[in-house]
Amino acid sequence: MTVLYEWPKQAAFMRPVPKSKIYDYARPSRAVKDRFVSEVDKIIWQYKLAPETINIAVKPAVPEIQIFGISLKTKVLSDTVLRTIDKAISFPIFYELTFEKQIKITAAYKRPSEADSRKWVVGAYFESPWFAVEFPRERLPLALDMEKLYEHMLRPLMPLPPKGMESLKAHAERLENIQNKQKELGKLETRLQREQQFNRKVEINAQLRALKNELEALSTGQV
Repeated sequence: MTVLYEWPKQAAFMRPVPKSKIYDYARPSRAVKDRFVSEVDKIIWQYKLAPETINIAVKPAVPEIQIFGISLKTKVLSDTVLRTIDKAISFPIFYELTFEKQIKITAAYKRPSEADSRKWVVGAYFESPWFAVEFPRERLPLALDMEKLYEHMLRPLMPLPPKGMESLKAHAERLENIQNKQKELGKLETRLQREQQFNRKVEINAQLRALKNELEALSTGQV
């Protein structure tokens, strides 16, 4: 299944997004602004997928879906940059990242906060491989409403499939938990390599085994 779509012409927006506007809304730190400068060439708000542009029903959880194009100065873009943009824009966003005639798609699972519907919760980011910019695109998935369209667009980016009737929210949260556990595993492995005391090595190895078991359970959907 592809993740490169032929966006509907009637949904075209094509407006440049100045970095300064994002700073005004998201209030990023100086370090994050430096990443914008070093990693991002320009940002274009390319398309607005909404009931009035693609003629499907709105849902409170997904009133619109935005498509942002970001041309990069480097092949690696920090999640902190994407998270800053997501903080500034109160809708789900799919990013088309381009670098030297290559393109990839990335997006986070994004939902209204249960505590305050005016705020949005941004989860982990999922991404496609890099494609040649000439790679064939497909039509948008068929969907009866914006929420289902969002699900059909986001699931193919996720590295593991859903388990049974797992909801999009539960699926995304499970994969985010896996990402966090993998980072924790990497830190433990680094500690193990540096540790000199035998008894501490034994303790860290025990922690590693437990963490690997947790990862296996999460990956197979047993938790």
